[in-house]
Amino acid sequence: MAIEMPERPVFVIGYERSGTTLLMAMLACHPRIAFPEVGWLFPRIYPWRYTYGDLSIAANFRTLAAEMIFGLNQPMWGMRLSPMNAVDIITSLAPERSFAGIYYAMHYRYAQECGGKPRWGQKTPNNLFFVPQIRESFPNAQFIFIVRDGRDASATSLESAFGAGHIYSAAHTWNLANGFVKPFRNGLDSSTWLDVKYEDLVRKPEQVLKTVCDFLGEKYHAEMLEFHRTPLARARGKQRDHAPLGYPVSDRYVGIYKHLLSVRDQRIYAGVAGQTHKEYGYDLDVEPIEISETDRTLWIELDGRIRAARLDGPGGHIVFDSFRDWLVDQRKERKQKGTWTDQDVTHEFPEGHPNEEYIVGFRAPKKWKEHFCIKRRYES
Repeated sequence: MAIEMPERPVFVIGYERSGTTLLMAMLACHPRIAFPEVGWLFPRIYPWRYTYGDLSIAANFRTLAAEMIFGLNQPMWGMRLSPMNAVDIITSLAPERSFAGIYYAMHYRYAQECGGKPRWGQKTPNNLFFVPQIRESFPNAQFIFIVRDGRDASATSLESAFGAGHIYSAAHTWNLANGFVKPFRNGLDSSTWLDVKYEDLVRKPEQVLKTVCDFLGEKYHAEMLEFHRTPLARARGKQRDHAPLGYPVSDRYVGIYKHLLSVRDQRIYAGVAGQTHKEYGYDLDVEPIEISETDRTLWIELDGRIRAARLDGPGGHIVFDSFRDWLVDQRKERKQKGTWTDQDVTHEFPEGHPNEEYIVGFRAPKKWKEHFCIKRRYES
């Protein structure tokens, strides 16, 4: 089912640690565009819509709405809703009984609470894997794709509490994400798709934001550069992984790979992502290393072990991963109740993809969470 709105929705996408949150915070300061926190709804829920059964049945529709509302990283995006009335309010705003209907209702409600802004946007990095699905749901959606030098993005990922555990994985996921969008970048028209480079955004913020506003058909507003004063940026800025949001835009994080990645790490990166890296207009300082299958297998295992062990450590994302695991459990419970059967399975992307867990947004593979007996936790 498709919902076409008079005010086009805006989707900011890009590999994590590439500046998507910075651009979201800037656009959220526009007087006409509301941007809630990340949603992860297309990666986590959309491919498994069939597990909710017939959505014309009120109980099934409410279950879908509840899991979309209560499964957000930030509880209900800070909207003035209570657990008692949230599902009632959101379902009453849905223009149709579908995933898209609830998605629209949640963002519409958020925009109303932002002073009744007429447009809404969403920033979830891995929505880049779901551009066709987003366009099926919202045919007139606009996409802003931000890319960052993969060496800097990889270095930042390795430093974060939720990123990669080994340079091989950081390079691989950067390469996967930035390679995945090539058909969309080449196939969608200039009124639907806009490329933004992180380095340009932080070095020439006003110029780039004016280009972004032109693309969106909106007037540029200087307060977009005051993003760091907003509650969203201040809250994010208190976190180690998002500390830069608490300050004015700066290019001080351009080229950090030179201090954070060893020469060998840079060579591994070049061996994994070098071709895509150069296609995006970035140079390489080193020759790529030849990666053996033995090394690749070892590095993938080390990455998984480190991610799992870090989950419940300082700043870890154990709560977020616990909710994602809970969603999988709920699907199984609905099957036991007869809401869906094996005949209903659609095998939609990313089910079965080698990187399914990463695409869905898990911070550590199930295999290693179970190996280390990582216990779930649902409260911070």
